[in-house]
Amino acid sequence: MIPRNGARSLEKIMAMQEHRYDFRPVTGDDLPLIASWLREPHLAQWWSDPEREIAEIREHIESVSVEPLVVELDGRPIAYLQSYDPHLEHDHPYSDQPFGTLGIDLSIGPPELVGIGHGSAILRQFVEELFEEGAPRVVVDPHPDNTRAIRAYEKAGFRPVGRRQSEYGDVVLMAVDAAEAFIEEGD
Repeated sequence: MIPRNGARSLEKIMAMQEHRYDFRPVTGDDLPLIASWLREPHLAQWWSDPEREIAEIREHIESVSVEPLVVELDGRPIAYLQSYDPHLEHDHPYSDQPFGTLGIDLSIGPPELVGIGHGSAILRQFVEELFEEGAPRVVVDPHPDNTRAIRAYEKAGFRPVGRRQSEYGDVVLMAVDAAEAFIEEGD
């Protein structure tokens, strides 16, 4: 018998094993599932009204500046991920970042998959793909109180580079640079 806290540790160990995640574009058929995720307590505290968010995601499906994605593990949708180019949005607060910088947002949907290593693993894989495509830097902007997200970003190689005011309020701007990531891999 596994002790109660040991079961969570076993889940974490299993999640940390090397997974390959698939990233596919969001379709209209995904929106009800994403809306249900946004109503989960672990996401609702960081996102605004799910209907408003879904309306924005629907607009992003055809957007040039934002790419909404569903993250799948073994064919099962487990997260919403979006990447965006701050240089393609008028007056974006991160347009001062190096040209080619991309921003990302990640939300693990099912609550049972939160806190067991998927977030940092998804981030590492996706950021590696963005670097291979030529992005010089990737940024994220968690709320300062979202310590779980900040830890996941740090585990994925992001470091705080300052505080900013975004349209969502006070955020911690975090970045990972391609040059540094490749140097660390070569060590």
